[in-house]
Amino acid sequence: MPSFDIVSEVDLHEVANALDQANREVGNRFDFKGVDASFELADKNIIQVKAEADFQIRQMLDILRGKIAKRGIDIRSLEEGDVEISGKSASMALTVRQGIESDLAREMVKLVKTSKLKVQASIQGDQVRVAGKKRDDLQSVIAIVKEAKPELPLQYVNFRD
Repeated sequence: MPSFDIVSEVDLHEVANALDQANREVGNRFDFKGVDASFELADKNIIQVKAEADFQIRQMLDILRGKIAKRGIDIRSLEEGDVEISGKSASMALTVRQGIESDLAREMVKLVKTSKLKVQASIQGDQVRVAGKKRDDLQSVIAIVKEAKPELPLQYVNFRD
């Protein structure tokens, strides 16, 4: 029985490369001369943005979004936190979202079931598996999910015949 998985994954190596490029650009830009501003990968999925002021963090986010988009990563996978200002420094935590949250997965399963196609959708951890008897039905499911435009970038992987 043919099946495929709907996942939301981000290549963290590409994110690290984009961070390196963004740090280089911040170091070379005239408006950041003499300013302690940087990006660093604080945790596996958390990017720490540090600067001296709130507006500088906003400028740095624009730089980072450009670098990440050039690397082929969808910027919808970044979730911004609040800017925290303490003394003469400001920081923001960006979360790189991996996997599909359970609420969104339930919505996707519900969407597939209301389509009246002869397929089964099930939640498998942080991904959704769709199985059916016909390839055409599976391709229709992909089209339906793409048309729904979820707030998270999705990939369709692990197709088995």
